[in-house]
Amino acid sequence: MNPDTCVTIGKIVGVHGIKGYVKIHCEADSFSIFAPGHSVIIRDSKGGSRVTEIVDARPQGRILLLLLKGVSDRNAAEMLPGSDLLVEKSSLPELEPDTYYWADIVGMSVVLVDGLPVGTVTSLIETGSNDVYVVQTPDAGEILIPAIASVVLEIDLNQKIMRVNLPEGL
Repeated sequence: MNPDTCVTIGKIVGVHGIKGYVKIHCEADSFSIFAPGHSVIIRDSKGGSRVTEIVDARPQGRILLLLLKGVSDRNAAEMLPGSDLLVEKSSLPELEPDTYYWADIVGMSVVLVDGLPVGTVTSLIETGSNDVYVVQTPDAGEILIPAIASVVLEIDLNQKIMRVNLPEGL
């Protein structure tokens, strides 16, 4: 697996028990990507990475408990919090038209319909009704743009550009 062709699917945020389980904050829409037998890359905060396999996965509310091959006790697990979990982008399921992986949206340039730059998408927020794009602007700080068809007119993955029609007051 090549970390350059991978996407982040979760972050290790803690440990659980004595058998080596780690707590994962899931960045995927579904826990199914964490099925036992799937390969993942663990990338630590210093940029080092290694490939491992998921041995067991147990949902616990919005957190997922994972047991990873080679992590057999709490001491080994305690070395992992702060690390990201990645998978090859090619292993992700095909999306329906006009749906995107968050990793494709973050970093995208946002421009108005007339081409004037707005800023860069830095993150996304799930609200229940629709996602919201957090956009860092050069002068106004952060603005929140609702991910709805009347506001987001076009997403060009090849050029990494999002064209928007901002509502009044934004």
